[in-house]
Amino acid sequence: MTNTPTARTRAKRFHDRARYDAETVHAILDAQPNCTVAYVIDGTPYATPTLQWREGDTIYWHGSSASRMLRKSANHQVCVSVMLFDGMVMARSAFNHSCNYRSVTAFGQAFIVTDPAEKRARLDTFVETLFPGRTKLLRPMLDQEIKATTILGLKLDEVSAKIRADDPEDEAADYALPIWAGVIPFALTAGEIRPDPRLIDGTPMPDHVASYKIG
Repeated sequence: MTNTPTARTRAKRFHDRARYDAETVHAILDAQPNCTVAYVIDGTPYATPTLQWREGDTIYWHGSSASRMLRKSANHQVCVSVMLFDGMVMARSAFNHSCNYRSVTAFGQAFIVTDPAEKRARLDTFVETLFPGRTKLLRPMLDQEIKATTILGLKLDEVSAKIRADDPEDEAADYALPIWAGVIPFALTAGEIRPDPRLIDGTPMPDHVASYKIG
């Protein structure tokens, strides 16, 4: 991954919020598996939400081999975006309201993972990324399951991050107004765990479920 911005990744506004270093980009990608993949089919733009995971300087996403998004994205230019929403920023004017966030945008040509052994390894890594230790508890993936799954990857060669983590930025004269301003923090949290009603009695809950945290 390069730290040099390109015409597509260079921030056009609020340059001070832009980051191009691998440490920042990787931290955001690792904290948020949800992403949106943007692509073009016959001149029409589409954007599809899915899950991504990172291995080194590459991100991957997967889905059904029948997926139009995956078939049309393979070996074509795509844009992948990830965002963590961290808070509402309440200012003294409507114009200066904002939000705090961490985001990553990556551009490039998506490639397809074709080797069955590599596909199996990538999917295992995906599960382990979300739930460390879970693959040891699961039955092995069937050959037909591997065949029915398509995995695409994107090298993080053209990528940037943007971050806002500040207080309101009001006009100088507005600070004298008796209007409440500040930040309402947001955080994505896991809810109450709900066991499968068909779970075999006495099946223990693994630690990666009981202690699961997001981000």
